[in-house]
Amino acid sequence: MSTEKKRAGSGFFFWLLVWSLGLAGQLCWNMENQWFNTFVYTKIAKDPTIISWMVAISATATTISTFLFGCVADRRGKRRPFIAVGYILWGIFTIVFGLTEFLSGGLSGETGALVAVGFAVVAADAVMSFFGSMGNDIGYNAWINDNMNDKNRGQLGAALAVQPVLGTIVGTVAGGMLVGADNNYIRLFVVMGGIVILLGVLCLFTLKEAPELKPSVKGSFSHQFFSIFNVREYMKLKELVMVNLTLAVYFISFNVYFAHLGNYMIYYLGFTADIMGYIEGLALGLAMLATIPASGLINKGKSPMLTAVSVVISCIGLILLGFGVSPASVDPTTLWNPFLLFSIFLVGLGYVLFLQTITVWSKQLYPEDARGQFEGIRILFFVLIPMIIAPLISNPIIKKNGAVLNDFGIQEFLPNDVLFRVSSVLVLLTFIPLFFAWKHYKKR
Repeated sequence: MSTEKKRAGSGFFFWLLVWSLGLAGQLCWNMENQWFNTFVYTKIAKDPTIISWMVAISATATTISTFLFGCVADRRGKRRPFIAVGYILWGIFTIVFGLTEFLSGGLSGETGALVAVGFAVVAADAVMSFFGSMGNDIGYNAWINDNMNDKNRGQLGAALAVQPVLGTIVGTVAGGMLVGADNNYIRLFVVMGGIVILLGVLCLFTLKEAPELKPSVKGSFSHQFFSIFNVREYMKLKELVMVNLTLAVYFISFNVYFAHLGNYMIYYLGFTADIMGYIEGLALGLAMLATIPASGLINKGKSPMLTAVSVVISCIGLILLGFGVSPASVDPTTLWNPFLLFSIFLVGLGYVLFLQTITVWSKQLYPEDARGQFEGIRILFFVLIPMIIAPLISNPIIKKNGAVLNDFGIQEFLPNDVLFRVSSVLVLLTFIPLFFAWKHYKKR
């Protein structure tokens, strides 16, 4: 590792960009994963089918974007334009998504009108995800990987793990405050989208490429693009294959419940948006502290062990939520719900440790000349597969176990504790690919 390479991944300004870009991106992802779903229940309809379509279609758009721009970025040997332009368009279409609220102004329950508005919501989410992936998944994450070395690997892994948690904390607490009691969602989307736009503009003038990054051109664009789909060559990277499968199985269980967590706490347990944010913020804030000792363990080669521990912790937290929390056991008027706080803390702790560890583990296995494209492979397992499979599990569970009649006699579907019970079983399946990944890790 050259001295120049080490300098590329250090310094105040480098870490400032790591954190500002990462946190801004996570704030947007938090909105999509949490507030978009409560937006649908509040402004459109209390039906998980719309959310299921949003999750699946946006995951597909994200994956297509990652493969496409990953190849372009590798061939050009550039990350900055993809980060800057991607973030600017990401912010713009976040605001556009919020404007779909006004399409539902005359909605009065007609099936045709509901389908039309639902289609607009899903389409706007897909476009936003497409450009979000261009800026964050390809541009930002590949830039991080370009600058990763033996000295900063654990710290960058901690940053990448902490940022989703901070994004969830800040996005949930601040989001609840911005939405407010009057359900002003457009205010939330304008503020968050504006922040991302400004950071995209800033990157145009300030972000520096890693000095050793060079264009990687392998024949024609189509040849290089489709080369990443060479399954035979990919399967030769046995450890990476198993690490990615570990990632996919864990996040199938995660997405079964997480997409519906906000609606579960608001519409099933009875919390307001702001108290929900405070509860998640406190629990996840405590969980985030674990990234500090975990960084040292990752640098010492303990990634498989940490991954296994995180799965066990996640399972315990989900069991507690699934069997110990109900509307009768919580007080929705206050933050102080100790059992609920502890359960969410364990779920958050498992998630933080898993994401921190698996992110570093996988990135150090990427071929150096195809890091952008291999971010596409990661998104395939991190986003597409889990977000296609998870709704197929969660949607029928909610439809079967959460059907209620509102005050007007209209059937609605509320996520409940069954989602956590199912997820507690599914998360244990992570040990199957993890066992083989661990074996390959030891051989290496």
